[in-house]
Amino acid sequence: MQGLMQDWPLTVDKILDHAKNWHPHREVVTRSVEGPIVRTTYGEIHDRAKQVSNALKGWGIGVGDRVATLAWNTGRHMEVWYGVMGIGAVCHTLNPRLFPEQLIYIINHAEDKIIFTDLTFVPLLEAILAHCPTVERVVVMTDEWTMPATKLPNAECYEQVVGEQSTQCDWGNFDENTAAGLCYTSGTTGNPKGVLYSHRSNFLHTLITMQATIMAATPADVILPVVPMFHANAWGIAFSGPAAGSKLVMPGSQMDGASIYELLETERVTFSAAVPTVWQGLLGYMRENNLKLSTVKKVLIGGSAVPESLIRAFHDEFGVEVFQGWGMTETSPVGTLSRLTPELAALPYDEGMKWRVKQGMPPLGVELTLKNYAGQEMPHDGTTYGRLMVKGPTIAGAYFKGEGGEILDNDGFFDTGDVATIDTYGFMQITDRAKDVIKSGGEWISSIDIENIAVGHPKVELAAVIGVPHPKWDERPLLVLKLKPGQSGEPQEFLDFLQGKIAKWWMPDAVAFVDDIPLGATGKIDKKVVREQFKDYRLPAA
Repeated sequence: MQGLMQDWPLTVDKILDHAKNWHPHREVVTRSVEGPIVRTTYGEIHDRAKQVSNALKGWGIGVGDRVATLAWNTGRHMEVWYGVMGIGAVCHTLNPRLFPEQLIYIINHAEDKIIFTDLTFVPLLEAILAHCPTVERVVVMTDEWTMPATKLPNAECYEQVVGEQSTQCDWGNFDENTAAGLCYTSGTTGNPKGVLYSHRSNFLHTLITMQATIMAATPADVILPVVPMFHANAWGIAFSGPAAGSKLVMPGSQMDGASIYELLETERVTFSAAVPTVWQGLLGYMRENNLKLSTVKKVLIGGSAVPESLIRAFHDEFGVEVFQGWGMTETSPVGTLSRLTPELAALPYDEGMKWRVKQGMPPLGVELTLKNYAGQEMPHDGTTYGRLMVKGPTIAGAYFKGEGGEILDNDGFFDTGDVATIDTYGFMQITDRAKDVIKSGGEWISSIDIENIAVGHPKVELAAVIGVPHPKWDERPLLVLKLKPGQSGEPQEFLDFLQGKIAKWWMPDAVAFVDDIPLGATGKIDKKVVREQFKDYRLPAA
């Protein structure tokens, strides 16, 4: 026997419909790529998204066709998202931080037909588009007055295109499992792989992010998503914001400390989300200028592990609660959040820090487990390491076009590539990427733990720990440091800083100073580049 409820397909166009019907006047504020602050509303974005839909239909775009965006977080970018998805086409978010060769591969692999781009990226497309034969036209997301003279074939001006279209367009009317979005992994090994989100998975992910244990957004909230819309759905905020009726503040291309601080204060932001490097930049700017935060109550930090020093700084100096999150492109991306349970929240702040630095618990809809390399489940005792495995309706079941083959185990779990522990409170902690674990004398050393402590030294801007060959122990850790401008120091100073904070046998065998530590396309430290840089390094005592 089946239930007798209405068959209401879970398609994301209904999210913006809801925002227009019930929160039509709620603002979406953008620092435009052209410079000025632009104010619009969910009602206006809804109408303009339908105009985008009509333009796409006029160009022959239909269900399943891939339409790419190469753009910052703006109101226009939101219009395109919903305009593409509303007619069943697939919105493919391109990451401009990838190498040109990777972008060419991704555009061709996806077979993108249309690309919507911001002014910033016109030169980039001019350089690569000759190698992308499936692209039929490029729409530059600006107005007639700032439309550049470009060598791009079939270049269109966004405002001209939109202005010619009707605001009436039928959305939906397709199966909820229809593909909605396409986002490629950052490609740490081999070519990037495409994660193909469905309308159903994005709708369910929106409901997951709206749980009180995750973002808990309401119409009273003002949300600044610094995390880009090309990075795993902007962590779902471009969906959950309109779903909750929250005001959105879009930073455009300017994500330096001064620009972010200005938006936080002038727009009275209550909640924001970004990777650690962004918050480090904001923290430095506020300290240098003796500034405070008036309205921000909580921030979500994800993308890589959050140093304890950053959590303490925001709490102690600015009264802001930091929630650490974990996820990946393949998880839509929300996987866990470090919101403390009542038992843990009741502990003294310093004692509770042990859990604040962990990645936290999964929400309803996400299942986690640890397995060894033989596929056996490992205990959740807080000390036993295992491969972090995940499953649920918002988790990838395969990659686009079957790349990578079968990616689920016999129990339907996806191997994240992370090594983690889960404690008796259910809090998960990433100890390393499987490929980054340092194996020394048959034991594992967590590079992440050492990095997060080292970056707390007042002279350190970035820290990376890699394993280097050792004749007796197989590998030993090397601490690679980028110091803050004007700072200097001797290796022993930084090793002394680690004393008592990590196990003795974890202590790096050497310290190397570099002018820069490279960040990957998603703002994380690019370990593969660091390892390549030190491939010939020999430890002094080895």
